[in-house]
Amino acid sequence: MKIEAEEDDGDLVEYSGEPREYTWSVNLELGEHGEDRELVVEQAKEAVRQTSEGYFVNLVTHERHGHPESYLYSEIEQEFPEADFTYVDQCGCGGYVVRVHR
Repeated sequence: MKIEAEEDDGDLVEYSGEPREYTWSVNLELGEHGEDRELVVEQAKEAVRQTSEGYFVNLVTHERHGHPESYLYSEIEQEFPEADFTYVDQCGCGGYVVRVHR
């Protein structure tokens, strides 16, 4: 799976296959994400996999599933026990932003 992303400075970055050595964000609040919580979980874990240690990814999740702490944190921690989570905010559109540090 290839996830296109924006760096924090707003530049669009095409994924090269190497771990990302920059901070970035991934949008997991599209229509298909609202219909499929497992898709959110799998793509969130893939985004964390693509993030190098010492960096973080902002996961923007769909509002339909509620606060990500209730379903996403433990799933990510199973694969990345060193992950550190920071809840950023709830978007104006209803989604949630969580920062995952590696």
